Amino acid sequence: MFIRIVENFLRKQGKPLVSFILRIGELTLFIGRSLYNSVTPPFYWKLLFRQMMDIGFYSLPVVGLTTIFAGMVIALQSYSGFASFGAESTVAQVVLISVTRELAPVLSALMVAGRIGAAMAAEIGTMRVTEQIDALVTLSTNPFKYLVAPRLIAGILVLPLLVLIGDVIGIFGGYVVGVYKLGFNPANYVNATLQNLQSLDITTGVVKAAVFGFIISLMGCYNGYKSKGGAQGVGTATTNAVVSASILILIFNYIITEVFFSK
Repeated sequence: MFIRIVENFLRKQGKPLVSFILRIGELTLFIGRSLYNSVTPPFYWKLLFRQMMDIGFYSLPVVGLTTIFAGMVIALQSYSGFASFGAESTVAQVVLISVTRELAPVLSALMVAGRIGAAMAAEIGTMRVTEQIDALVTLSTNPFKYLVAPRLIAGILVLPLLVLIGDVIGIFGGYVVGVYKLGFNPANYVNATLQNLQSLDITTGVVKAAVFGFIISLMGCYNGYKSKGGAQGVGTATTNAVVSASILILIFNYIITEVFFSK
């Protein structure tokens, strides 16, 4: 009786475990094929440019709004916290470090994941369930080169540029609150920002952005490519793309931070 209970328990636990391992294997193979087709010719330059516009240019408004208000909030919160210790002069430094290291790359990536990751999964998923991807194969067109590679390359190249722009906008948001709300001297605030600006802070944000761009494009393409079951399957793939990309962004944010700043 006890042995039967153990067998039933192992059987119930084994099926999800095997499914998880199979999913990891599929994702690993997908990553390998995607990377290989991203660095070998032929390249679809028009598709790459279109994806760069979709990911980069059309995401500027949401990234700008997100980072400017993040910088403004950090300025207010740091001032209210440091005022009790007489350390109001460190507000500019806190805004600079917070925006460049964490807020700009993470918030920008999450916004882009919600906007672009979902769009990629929906577009490719619709092509999958309507057999358009099978038609590409019939026409001797590699779907990884035509659909996946331009999105991966565009995500890796464009998201760092978005984060750099977000850095400037976020720091400007902190400047506006610091000068016009908290009464800091404009010249002193700018000098404090420039004096504390370090290349490591910018480098960390750019590296994070490149990794996040890869994650967003990968999850969007993978979930869309593997979708099935008609319209409901496309909806599920879209949801999975956004959720998985967001979770991986937070995980890799910690990993990269640990690599750069661990002692």
